[in-house]
Amino acid sequence: MHQHDQRYLSDRDLAVRYGINRATVWRWSDAGTLPQPVKLSPGCTRWRLSDIQAFEADRAKAAA
Repeated sequence: MHQHDQRYLSDRDLAVRYGINRATVWRWSDAGTLPQPVKLSPGCTRWRLSDIQAFEADRAKAAA
């Protein structure tokens, strides 16, 4: 996948995706529960959609 094809999710996107508060997104990130975010620019931190999808697939396998 080319860099320009990469999609990113914000903390708000992840909060909606998981039905949690934005602060919980950051707690999970700090605790290592979520994949590491990427700092795109000062004040702009995002998670790669591909990393989140891989994280979800791993969690689904572990729960099965």
